[in-house]
Amino acid sequence: MQGISERFAAARVAVVGDLMLDVYIEGEVHRVSPEAPVPVVRLTSERVVPGGAANVAANIASLGGTVTLVGVAGRDSAFAQLSEELQRVGRVDLSTTVFDDSRGTTTKTRLLGHRQQIARIDRETLRPIAPEIETQLIERACTAIDGCDIVILSDYGKGVLTDLVLQRTLAYAQAVGKRVLVDPKRRDLSAYRGASIITPNRAELALATGRPCETDEEAEEAARLAHEICGADVLLTRSEKGMSYFARSGDSLHFATIAREVFDVSGAGDTVVAVLGAALAAGFPLVEAMKASNHAAGLVVAKVGTATVSCEELVMALHGGAQALDVEDGRLVTLDELMRIRAFWRANGLTVGIANGCFDLIHPGHVSLIRQAAAASDRLVMALNTDASVRRLKGPTRPVQTETARAEVMGALKGVAAVVLFDEDTPYDLIKALQPDVLVKGADYTEELVVGADIVRARGGTVLLAVLTPGQSTTRLISQQPATVATHGDKSS
Repeated sequence: MQGISERFAAARVAVVGDLMLDVYIEGEVHRVSPEAPVPVVRLTSERVVPGGAANVAANIASLGGTVTLVGVAGRDSAFAQLSEELQRVGRVDLSTTVFDDSRGTTTKTRLLGHRQQIARIDRETLRPIAPEIETQLIERACTAIDGCDIVILSDYGKGVLTDLVLQRTLAYAQAVGKRVLVDPKRRDLSAYRGASIITPNRAELALATGRPCETDEEAEEAARLAHEICGADVLLTRSEKGMSYFARSGDSLHFATIAREVFDVSGAGDTVVAVLGAALAAGFPLVEAMKASNHAAGLVVAKVGTATVSCEELVMALHGGAQALDVEDGRLVTLDELMRIRAFWRANGLTVGIANGCFDLIHPGHVSLIRQAAAASDRLVMALNTDASVRRLKGPTRPVQTETARAEVMGALKGVAAVVLFDEDTPYDLIKALQPDVLVKGADYTEELVVGADIVRARGGTVLLAVLTPGQSTTRLISQQPATVATHGDKSS
């Protein structure tokens, strides 16, 4: 793992193209509007993520690579949000952005109900950039190319990658010996002549060549025409059929799809070209770089909305997820161990749930909550307050059992995959690190009061308020015990 992460950390990539901000407004749908035949969405969360060329940059940075991002944006709140999100990812240089006061930053707003897209609103300017902006963009693109190992052109057809920008950028990269990858949107592929590899999907290649791309033979014929038009190798993404690489030499490679679950294909093409470019920049052979991009695509389509893949997730996927990481035996793990296990679970499409508490004396109410939590997730993590945390929250006479004893009892219960301890008063930092799909708390809470609910909702997850068992509580059990009750693991007489 360390060797691969170090190689990605040395990768330097220049990304030139259409900067976008993707906005996801999520809610619940329970009825149809009386005003029109449309669903009424009750807002539960809103989040923003980088899109377009910015998503390509975010994917590279998530692997540990360094990115110089060149594009055009407006001086507006959308760019401010985009900048903030990219800073959060890290290692993305936005100083090469060209600002155009006549344009706003391209923004795509998606409305989702029950994690399904209902509508999309695009705020964009489609006209080509003005000549003076074009000149600045070319200059900054060439400067970025000088400092990189590989170049990616992310073309979303928003007017930034004009004929002149493509011509000058491709010519300069060729002159200084830098490979260029292009994620194309134009119907005329000749605009990308000079590129090393283009990465269309089936629909894009079929539209550009006028040939169907369903079978291997059809795809190969379409790729051959693409070679004649633009002179580049073709990495074709084929949805459920995986991806195929057609070299100008006539050689071809086919990779079966990795995705176990396809939830959202938004930005999958960005991930493919980003991982391919980062891997090539890191010195991976072409075949290994393609394997990495294929696995990354399989991971990202199982996530909600435009997303990225971490280096750890990718390594686990490439290694087939060593079965030793598929923990289900309720063992006590450290946070570092849990994060490695969580990466395996994510890579294999498993939903992860978490419930937390002191769990000082296990009673039927706890068992019921765990049963409900386990039913709502593929792998359930139980987070226990440490002894020090319990004492701060409940006083010097608690806990009744040590953290080790509590973890052993908890881990023995059916449905508990792993147990982890946290020393803070709340599990917020743990939940933020784990990024669970399901967060479980007792129904004596409201969703607004559940610690970490905002984190889970923001990634499209579920907050489950488990039905309580009447009359069950640890405090009540302790109050009913005789004064000789053993504490902190001491033996009773």
